[in-house]
Amino acid sequence: MIFVGVLIAFPLAWTLYLSLTDAHGSVRAASHFVGFGNYLEVLKDTERFWPATGRTFAFTLSALAVEMVLGMCIALLLWRPFRGEKWVRVAILLPLVATPVAVGMMWRLIFDPNIGFANQLLNFLGLPSQPWLSSPETALPTLVFVDIWQWTPMVVLILLAGLTALSDEPDEAARIDGANAWQRFRFVTLPLLMPTVIVAVLLRSIDALKTFDILYATKGKGGGSFNEVETLNVYAYGLSFDYNSYGLASAVLILFFLIIVACMFILTRRRKGNK
Repeated sequence: MIFVGVLIAFPLAWTLYLSLTDAHGSVRAASHFVGFGNYLEVLKDTERFWPATGRTFAFTLSALAVEMVLGMCIALLLWRPFRGEKWVRVAILLPLVATPVAVGMMWRLIFDPNIGFANQLLNFLGLPSQPWLSSPETALPTLVFVDIWQWTPMVVLILLAGLTALSDEPDEAARIDGANAWQRFRFVTLPLLMPTVIVAVLLRSIDALKTFDILYATKGKGGGSFNEVETLNVYAYGLSFDYNSYGLASAVLILFFLIIVACMFILTRRRKGNK
C-alpha cells in the first residue's frame, strides 16, 4: 500500500508543481514560479481547451449510455443457461483481448475511405460511401462506435456477475403474483441490481474519460487536422510532447484530474444511496 501510494502521490505532486511554473522545453530546464497563471491561461483558451472538454464529455456520455443499455441486454440474455452459452460468452468477450492501439489501427483500416471494408459493404448494399474517420462531423461518432465495440463486454461481465449473485426468490414471487417479464425486470431485478449498475457506470465512465489510445491511433496528433476528436487527454499530450509546454500541460492534467475525482465522488455517493 505504501508503494502504491508513493507511485500515485509522486507523479501527482510533480505534475502539480509543474503546473505552477512556466516549464518549457524540458522539465529539467530552469523555470519560474507563475502561480495560477497556467490555469488562467488554460481556462481562457476557448479554441482548444473548452472544445476538448466538450468532446471529452460527449465521447464519454455517448459511449457510456450505449454500453450500459447494450451491456444490460446482453447480460440478461446470458443470465439463464442455454446450449452453447460458453461459446457465446467467449465470442462476446473477444474484443477485450486486443489492446486499444491494435483495435484503433484495425478499425482505421476498416473505415478507410478508399480500401476499407465498411465502404465496400455499403457499396455492395447499394448505399453511398461514408467519410467515417476522415470527416470532422463523423469522426467522433465513429470512434464512439469503436469504443462501444471494445468495452461493452466489460459492462456485460460486471452486470452478469451482479445478476448471477441475485437471489431467485424475489423474481419467483413476482412471477407468482402475475408480473410479466418487463415488470419483473423493472420493479424487481433492476432495483436489486442497481448497486452493481453504479459500479459499472463508475468504472466505465472513468475509463472512457481517460481514453487516449484509440483516439491517437486513429487520428494522430491533435485529434485530427481540425482537432475533431481532440479530448483533454489528447490536448494535454500535444502540449507536452508536441510543444513541450509542460507547465500548461500539467495545468490541463490537474484540471482533468479534478474532473475525474468529482465524477467519482458523485457516482460513489449515488452508489451508497442505492445500498
